[in-house]
Amino acid sequence: MNTVILGCSADSVEQQAKFKAKYNLNFSLLADTSFDTIEVYGARRMKSFLGKSFLGIVRMSYWIGPDAKIRQVWEKANAKGHAAEVLQEIAKQ
Repeated sequence: MNTVILGCSADSVEQQAKFKAKYNLNFSLLADTSFDTIEVYGARRMKSFLGKSFLGIVRMSYWIGPDAKIRQVWEKANAKGHAAEVLQEIAKQ
């Protein structure tokens, strides 16, 4: 579909390489250990678990067009079925 897919997390390059190999991913992963890009895209937020609040990373997706404009944002991206959902939206264009 003439689309580039990138993943981004705060994990180190080494951790990402292991993750990519474990799940046999066919796209690049970007290491943002300083949270610069993660914060710009709003993916680092206050979360809560077991009544405790903490600053964490949320799983979300952005569709950025070839013109560098954000076409769509998925605020809650669940691993199961999300790729199909994104491809469906891209196919509409």
